[in-house]
Amino acid sequence: MSLEQKVMADLKTAMLAKDEKALRSLRAIKAAILLAKTSEGAGGDLKEEDEVKLLQKLLKSRKDSLEIYNTQNRKDLAVKEEEEIAIIEKFLPAQMSQEDLKIALRKIIADTGASSPADMGKVMGVATKQLAGKIDGKSISTTVKELLAK
Repeated sequence: MSLEQKVMADLKTAMLAKDEKALRSLRAIKAAILLAKTSEGAGGDLKEEDEVKLLQKLLKSRKDSLEIYNTQNRKDLAVKEEEEIAIIEKFLPAQMSQEDLKIALRKIIADTGASSPADMGKVMGVATKQLAGKIDGKSISTTVKELLAK
């Protein structure tokens, strides 16, 4: 079942339940899917990895907004972002734990021969490809910096 079909099924359920939080989030996902499908080069269908990238992009924007709202002490808006984050995360594959991330990155660092923070670009290129969809880029970057600084 494609992401679009899952979202549509959940959208119908949310409509019947009159769940405004879920409706708001699911409509945002549906709009992003339609936009991606009609954009140039998409060819009308999205591959699974494109769906994951789309969801991660939506999730990242919500987390960035949440951080801003918390900084500005706007709890009303922060709560909405947290609700949307929870709905979007349901559609993403299970995320890696921090320990698993460190293990994977140590292997990548050993494979690439990186030894200092100057080699971060080399490690990030390989890591973002291998770990795509499993964890966000910010976590990868932070952990790579930490491991290369040692």
